Amino acid sequence: MANFEVDDIVHALQQVRRQWREGQQRLLEPGGRDLPSREALAQIVALLKGALFPMRLGPPDLRQESENLYIGHSLDAALHALLTQARLELRYTARHAEHDAPELEARALAAVRDFAASLPQIRILLDSDVLAAYHGDPAAGSVDEVLLCYPGVLAMIHHRLAHVLYQLGLPLLARIVAELAHAETGIDIHPGARIGSGFFIDHGTGVVIGETAIIGERVRLYQAVTLGAKRFPRDAAGHLEKGLPRHPIVEDDVVIYAGATILGRITLGRGAVIGGNVWVTQDVAPGAHVTQAVSRSEGEPARAIAEAALP
Repeated sequence: MANFEVDDIVHALQQVRRQWREGQQRLLEPGGRDLPSREALAQIVALLKGALFPMRLGPPDLRQESENLYIGHSLDAALHALLTQARLELRYTARHAEHDAPELEARALAAVRDFAASLPQIRILLDSDVLAAYHGDPAAGSVDEVLLCYPGVLAMIHHRLAHVLYQLGLPLLARIVAELAHAETGIDIHPGARIGSGFFIDHGTGVVIGETAIIGERVRLYQAVTLGAKRFPRDAAGHLEKGLPRHPIVEDDVVIYAGATILGRITLGRGAVIGGNVWVTQDVAPGAHVTQAVSRSEGEPARAIAEAALP
């Protein structure tokens, strides 16, 4: 029988973990998990999706007369599990500072209560997203098909949930929820991005939407669109500065076709249409149709948008 020297490997891995934890000032005393669980968040999101859309994303044998009973049970399980994960995040965030355990518990409970209270509004926003997908895609046979099959709608279910968690001071939980959708759909939406109602991502694979992006109402994106940052300022120590507004603002009724790359804190005006595979790093006028690159070098005056736009 082969001998893989497992005991030696276990010991070596223990030493590597210890060095990492000491370098990161992690707790070394015996204890349970000190970080939220990706697996737990996946189960929570599955329960929440069923509670939001019980007859489409709930159990296959559910009957309408049992909807409220099922939703109540699912929400109770999901919210208690979410409270456990919120406690872990808040304790993890406060691990290097003096903190009051009852205060952290109160913050976690308040955040989960506020999250629960937001669920009806999340459902309203998601209904608008589903309708936008149905009306925006001639291949869509029904709103049910859209909800069950479209990756862009799945990504938005996750984003609507994640964005509320992000706003409530639980950014790690929010990021995990967002990354679950990213892994399944290939659509990468940072939970900090602000997205208005009636948002539709068609096809979706390769779409990237950055943390500080602001998207208005009735906006439509196609696959491989990037709403990204152009510059990454650093502080005096050479570290990237966090949280600065660095992603595009997309106003209402904008359409962005496949492969377009929109970079920097620029504004795409209301009703603008951005053609496929173009590169845009300066403002686009309302109603403009951009069919070629619109950009400028650092320090170069911006060209008039008419140079790269059709009326």
